[in-house]
Amino acid sequence: MSIEKLIYGGDGLARNGSEVVFVPLTLPGERVRVSTVRSRPGLHRAEIDEVLEPSPDRQPAPCPHFGICGGCHYQHTPYESQLRLKVDILREVLARIGKVPAPENIGVISGPPLAYRNRAQFHLHQGRIGFHKLSSRDLAPADGCLVISPKLAEAYAALRRMLADRRFPNFIRSIELFTDETKVQLNVLTTDRPVAKGFFEWCAKEIPGLVSGALDYDAAGYRFRVSHGSFFQVNRFLLGELVEAALGDAAGEKALDLYAGAGLFSIPLAKRFSNVSAVESGNSAWRDLIFNAERAQVQVRAIKANAEDHLREHPETGDFVLADPPRSGLGKAVTQRLLESKPRRIVIVSCDPATLARDLAALGAAYEVEGMTMIDLFPQTFHLETITRLRLR
Repeated sequence: MSIEKLIYGGDGLARNGSEVVFVPLTLPGERVRVSTVRSRPGLHRAEIDEVLEPSPDRQPAPCPHFGICGGCHYQHTPYESQLRLKVDILREVLARIGKVPAPENIGVISGPPLAYRNRAQFHLHQGRIGFHKLSSRDLAPADGCLVISPKLAEAYAALRRMLADRRFPNFIRSIELFTDETKVQLNVLTTDRPVAKGFFEWCAKEIPGLVSGALDYDAAGYRFRVSHGSFFQVNRFLLGELVEAALGDAAGEKALDLYAGAGLFSIPLAKRFSNVSAVESGNSAWRDLIFNAERAQVQVRAIKANAEDHLREHPETGDFVLADPPRSGLGKAVTQRLLESKPRRIVIVSCDPATLARDLAALGAAYEVEGMTMIDLFPQTFHLETITRLRLR
């Protein structure tokens, strides 16, 4: 069968009569022989048996675990091709889900395609460590990873050595590491029982630069404290470009930062606006936001609330709203509040084109797209980040 296009999620789409078939690890225009692995009426998921006619853009993957590990989806095509494909996918999702015509020119911001991640999750099972398999929750053991930063790679190698020691708790199921390339923060995410303090003391001896508390991270000209449980972007190369592209020439009297996290956008906004309110619902990130604003010596009103509740209780948003929502997007309630308050400009930093399309369709009643940029924070994967600038009609 022939692959028509790639879809959001990393799969290629093919058709068998009226039936749709999703095939991972393919490229547009390829002819492949496949085997079906799962089916439901009208829709099948398959895996490649043989690539009969490869795309001219197909290349050998640089990682030996590619195709087994589910962390990457596009290593079989050069990075320039990945960027083109992601822009095509963004356009298709906006049109199909939101009936939103994308701008004729979508900007692209990219950085080094490997060794970019400053945060990663690792899964453990029966004395082995790695990632989830492609399309599975089973473990794909890995001796390394090409997309994590050098400091994370060093910490991961230490964990692999520690696993051979009988002292390593066999009930830990997943671990997250976060780094500023000098120090490392470790968080046990899932475990069948409490982890003894001695384990973390042992980790501190084995993992170079391990810290027990918050990490200080330099980005966009500021220093951010990032505690356990606080969200922070994962691409160590593009944080400054992300902030600059999102804020652009924005300046004025009053700005609102929704889903503010530790203050990555709020603090630069405070240099441009006289009055900045930052809304964050997470305890850890909210505390970091307050600390980071004080350390930067800027005035930010840090509000602990979810976005919907804040907009309902405080409908006056000012002239500029920046929103960096989770994968679920703004949602119906928040978009409705924004339509009622009518800020002059809105910038949405989205990590999911499907929910972005839905939100733009709702906001289209009063706003037009002024510009759109795809910033590739997640090279080698299907994930894409979009900065959309909206202007009140």
